[in-house]
Amino acid sequence: MALSGLSVREDAVGNIFGRWDGYELELSAVATGSHIDAIPYSGKYDGVVGVLGAIEAINVLKRSGFTPRRSLEIILFTSEEPTRFGISCLGSRLLARSESLAKALKTTVDGQNISFLAAARSAGYAKHLDDLSSTFLENGRYSAFIELHIEQGPILEAEGVSIGIVTAIAAPASIKIDFEGNGGHAGAVLMPNRNDAGLAAAELALTVEKHVLESGSIDTVGTVGILELHPGAINSIPSKSHVEIDTRDIDEKRRNDVIEKIHQSANMIAKKRGVRLLEFKIINQDPPALSDKFVTGAMEAASKELNLTHKLMISRAYHDSLFMARISPVGMLFIPCYKGYSHKPEEYASIEDIANGVRVLALTLAKLSLH
Repeated sequence: MALSGLSVREDAVGNIFGRWDGYELELSAVATGSHIDAIPYSGKYDGVVGVLGAIEAINVLKRSGFTPRRSLEIILFTSEEPTRFGISCLGSRLLARSESLAKALKTTVDGQNISFLAAARSAGYAKHLDDLSSTFLENGRYSAFIELHIEQGPILEAEGVSIGIVTAIAAPASIKIDFEGNGGHAGAVLMPNRNDAGLAAAELALTVEKHVLESGSIDTVGTVGILELHPGAINSIPSKSHVEIDTRDIDEKRRNDVIEKIHQSANMIAKKRGVRLLEFKIINQDPPALSDKFVTGAMEAASKELNLTHKLMISRAYHDSLFMARISPVGMLFIPCYKGYSHKPEEYASIEDIANGVRVLALTLAKLSLH
């Protein structure tokens, strides 16, 4: 960002901002950006395209001789993925003034029992950690926020469309569940005498699929992404199991109905199998976000001016834009990715598709800056 002539600052949790001042400084800025962190064994395009693409879009505008009316700002969000502390979009949630998160982070620890505050201090973010409200952004700071991203799905590539313009971002929820049984020797305890926490978790995983499919909508999805058994030995009946579920929908009520059915099933399974349901905890339960029509209109106009095919679509993956929508009008640009692969090493987007995304982003930023 600094090499592109932007003034750079960093907040108390590692969100990084690069700003190009416009000639009317009193106006709210136009922002763009994404994240560069990743889950284990993933690809190198998720998020990164939106950060490097934003920097290049600014470079394009500068090379063209463009002068922004509204200031343009790039945001590199910290910790979009929930990999370490189990909290997705940590940076953008704080920017969007999440007081509950600011409070929770004071006691949050990772899998090695290292606290968020200790990790932040060791990374050099000691200042302002006692009051994370220093990261909060005021409503109206940005007149628009745009995020360039790979689609993470197969639609654009399959249909031969260059640009996806996102109209809505699905509402995500995360659930943690713990069962406890009696355990025992895998050979000595007969089947009728078992209280198997592992089988309770397995049965619950299948009921997640059942409830999602019974919702009646293609937009309802559920994933059992973590299933851990204790003690984890082949000759030991699991005495404990831990399950983490991700469920999403563009309809918040329908998603919440599925969560309630999963909760009811967890209780019934525990009773049937003679195990204890130690915890059923909803970690986050966020509402969906709608893109701003003026912002999407600017993206459509830019695509047409550049003679690039585009389509309106829904993002079923969530992004930092979901939370930026709480403090700013938002829009998202998607580009195709190979076979829709994402969150795996095969994730790929061609340089041509990335360039198309950057061109649309640059022209959209210019339009919104002059508005």
